[in-house]
Amino acid sequence: MKGFRSQNEKAKQCASCGFVYYFNPSAAVACFLKDSEGCYLLVRRGQEPAKGTLDLPGGFVDLYENAEEALRREVREETDLDVMSCRYLFSIPNIYLYAGFEVHTLDLFFECLVDDFSGAKAKDDAAEIVICTSKEEMQPKAFGLASIQKAILHYSSEG
Repeated sequence: MKGFRSQNEKAKQCASCGFVYYFNPSAAVACFLKDSEGCYLLVRRGQEPAKGTLDLPGGFVDLYENAEEALRREVREETDLDVMSCRYLFSIPNIYLYAGFEVHTLDLFFECLVDDFSGAKAKDDAAEIVICTSKEEMQPKAFGLASIQKAILHYSSEG
């Protein structure tokens, strides 16, 4: 960065005024979206990174949103479904490549419920809706993003 020098791995300081900028992670959300029958809804990514691979519904948290609001918005934008309830599960630090820029994120994972998937439509950056009848059907290697692969492994190992 022009005019900024590294203070350490996570901070840059302006050479002229002394302002220190800290590279803190951006918040992102993703969910294991279940229906009343215990099936799971996944999406196929319609855009890079990892275009064409499976993903969990989710995305970045916007300004002034809490994680649950962001999750409800993202599910609605990508699937046209309304979430009935959300339960926080765990978080995973991640690096998300966006337009050649590495964005450090903290990915917050939830389990969310909807009545059924009958009204689901692939919208926004989701190219396709994919339904799994059990969590065992979700194979980590079919997912293109590293944090999602880790989340699938973690979630699948839960009792």
